Amino acid sequence: MELALVIGVIVVALVFDYTNGFHDAANAIATSVSTRALTPRAALLMAAGMNFVGAHISTEVARTVGTGIIEPPTGTHGLVIVGSGLIGAIVWNLITWYFGLPSSSSHALIGGLVGAALAAHTGILWSGVVEKVVIPMVLSPLVGFLLGAIIMIAILWIFRRANPHKATRGFRHAQTISAAAMALGHGLQDAQKTMGVMFLALYTGGYLAADDPIPQWVILAAAAAISLGTYAGGWRIMRTLGRRIIHLSPAQGFAAETAASVVLYTMAIAAKAPISTTHTITSAIMGVGATKRLSAVRWGVAGNILVAWVLTIPAAAVVAALSYWVMHAIVE
Repeated sequence: MELALVIGVIVVALVFDYTNGFHDAANAIATSVSTRALTPRAALLMAAGMNFVGAHISTEVARTVGTGIIEPPTGTHGLVIVGSGLIGAIVWNLITWYFGLPSSSSHALIGGLVGAALAAHTGILWSGVVEKVVIPMVLSPLVGFLLGAIIMIAILWIFRRANPHKATRGFRHAQTISAAAMALGHGLQDAQKTMGVMFLALYTGGYLAADDPIPQWVILAAAAAISLGTYAGGWRIMRTLGRRIIHLSPAQGFAAETAASVVLYTMAIAAKAPISTTHTITSAIMGVGATKRLSAVRWGVAGNILVAWVLTIPAAAVVAALSYWVMHAIVE
């Protein structure tokens, strides 16, 4: 029974990884597509490949998710908790994808795990949640906004005497690099979260110890699932990020992607924190837009996105808690 549950939870984790890919594909490529630096299909293919590579760079974020958020009991009960958390995250991903809202898959996963743990009256590592989730959740958008604005101001000053046509063409080419860097950062951050949950399922099922390394097949499976999901695309959310917040120029797109990439790499490697790629790129786009004039940013759309951000953790937690009660009644 437990082996079947472990396999089931891993399958659900890979489904979440896939939804994460198509939900967050826009994070890496919306700006490049909207500025016509890349065609949609070429951008998706590039993003999928860089997601796969990024997933192999580090496992620090996976370790945080797998051992630093909740302490489920071993055996069937623990597997039900982990599976319920994943269901909560998947449902919220699908809801926000349907309405075209770029919410955070990362925070949906954290909210799902915490909600299932609360419903099961099991241990939650609140210090880890605060240090590795809540504080980075607040800081990363602020840093993304400020860094996006700083990079854009620097570009405007450095290229103030450049020929506008040549500069635009040059930044279109540069966006290929910045979009690839953003996709690499997405793989580095988001694929690891699924690795962490898969590790948690294997640990809960008794197949790994807490200090064991993450198996290579887990890394490959998570990398492949998020890459396939990314290639499937997230056109609804791509439209929101690429057009509805602000109409981007190639220089603005390059600045936003560069700023977001720096934040993603720093948080993943230095802080080992599972931050939201969605929050980071969206705030960077807003910061870039604000350098032109505050009214250039469509703050009404930004407000709707902010509401989705605030709701993500509690909404995923509620769905996960309901899923736990149903699964607990069926399985246990």
